Amino acid sequence: MPQHRRALQFISKPGKALDVGCGNSGRIIDLLMERGFEVEGIDISAEMIRLARQRHPQVVFHHADVMEWMPTKAYDFISGWDSVWHVPLASQEAVWTKLLCSLSPGGVMILSTGGLDEAEEVQNAHMGVPMYHATPGLPALCRLIAEAACVIRHLEYDQWPEKHLFMVVQRL
Repeated sequence: MPQHRRALQFISKPGKALDVGCGNSGRIIDLLMERGFEVEGIDISAEMIRLARQRHPQVVFHHADVMEWMPTKAYDFISGWDSVWHVPLASQEAVWTKLLCSLSPGGVMILSTGGLDEAEEVQNAHMGVPMYHATPGLPALCRLIAEAACVIRHLEYDQWPEKHLFMVVQRL
């Protein structure tokens, strides 16, 4: 959560927020609601959405695959924490672009990904379904950020020597 608190420092006032891959714990949603945001969540798992709705009945949840889901509004804050890297490599750039372009002017996104120089994808089975761990690579992600009229406000390898990277990005 300290990473999210850092990202929230770049927001001047709360507005609409989206938690991508929200799961059921609600810790990010709780933090955003405490800060005065109107929060939505999206997750591919029907069970996670069911549990999330029980915990936060006032929150709008989208049971959808982020690769196919299309936002209908701009968001002032988007959390893409430990979620988008589960998207297959072939769809990574499209999903990152969609999320970055869904930020309102001045909007902030926190994202985590693999901090590699080149694109990479690893696939294994988890509970009988394919599980992806993918990254377009840091140079490609930086290009997508610039193309979406965003800038990097913070970049950190927060689990060194693991190559887990998080960024705080802001729409100009």
